[in-house]
Amino acid sequence: MKLKNVLIVTKDMERSKAFYKRLFGLDVILDQEGNVILTEGLVLQDARIWEKFLGKEIIPRNNAAELYFEEADLEGFIRKLENYPEPVEVVNCLTEHSWGQKAVRFYDPDGNLIEVGTPM
Repeated sequence: MKLKNVLIVTKDMERSKAFYKRLFGLDVILDQEGNVILTEGLVLQDARIWEKFLGKEIIPRNNAAELYFEEADLEGFIRKLENYPEPVEVVNCLTEHSWGQKAVRFYDPDGNLIEVGTPM
């Protein structure tokens, strides 16, 4: 068995596609009826579909999981993040861990937690 994709929900599909394209360079592979597959295995699903499947309310900013990306030019990425045309809520500013890795954490427009760190 292998992990195929990671799915996150969004209330505004176009906004999310633009966010992940502009900041991470992810391209749309498939766009079909509220489900969008992006490169790197990230799947966006319309929140209404997810709520219907689960029968439960979505809880944004629950901090129970995160999307993790690595970027060698973290300072350049942070400049891109700071210049994003919409405000981005930063959770942890640029931090250097005791093992030498640098990282930043923030939320996407739907409250999904993201960490971007230098390669390990």
